[in-house]
Amino acid sequence: MRTLGFVALALQAQATPDAGNGGIDFVHLIAHATWTAKSVLLILLLFSAVSWGIIFYKLWQFRRAERNTSMFLQVFRKSTKFSEVQAVCASVAASPLVGIFQAGYAELNMQLRRDAPKTAEGEARPSAGVARPTLKSLDAVDRALLRATTVEVARLEKGVPFLATTASIAPFIGLFGTVWGVMAAFHGIGAQGSASLAVVAPGISEALIATAAGLGAAIPAVIGYNYFVNRVKHWAVEMEGFTMDLLNLLSRPAAKAG
Repeated sequence: MRTLGFVALALQAQATPDAGNGGIDFVHLIAHATWTAKSVLLILLLFSAVSWGIIFYKLWQFRRAERNTSMFLQVFRKSTKFSEVQAVCASVAASPLVGIFQAGYAELNMQLRRDAPKTAEGEARPSAGVARPTLKSLDAVDRALLRATTVEVARLEKGVPFLATTASIAPFIGLFGTVWGVMAAFHGIGAQGSASLAVVAPGISEALIATAAGLGAAIPAVIGYNYFVNRVKHWAVEMEGFTMDLLNLLSRPAAKAG
């Protein structure tokens, strides 16, 4: 209870001249903080800055992926040949579905070229007397699509684990600053033999700022992490559905493999 009283007194003592409006001069508190408190605040500032950078980048990445996916699916559903879809992939490369399609298209072409009739120089050539090359292994295409899906999910998840790290450790870093500030406050009491506000307030104020900074870094990181994890799950479902559609299309006798 006595410690809580010190906290309340510290808040009152560190109020600015316009304390009648309930303001606190945080710049003054930080400027006169110990090197330990400043180090804690600097670390939290770095974590917060990187977290916000990741949040804004991922928002841009997912919005771009949505736009590119919409354009890609329009072309994919209207085209009569895979080669037509491949021609537009470079312009919609931000879509996760593009990477999956290109992996399947590469495996499909490899199988068709291997089965096609060869000239004397070893080049594939059409022949009127030879049956059209057919897909030999749908399982191989399935494995290629699965690998591509894993790559695309990893690309979407890039940077998201750092948000989880920030959300986990930022409050503890702030708590370290809090404990250090309280220790400094009680050390001042012991050194001067006084429990006056002039002795107690600086250390307690530093402690409170460190706690607030830790929460300020952790809360946006938690929100961003949960949001982006759900977005990655959504895209994982979309990629799985597209993979199944592509496999179903390839399993048909009249697949548009050209």
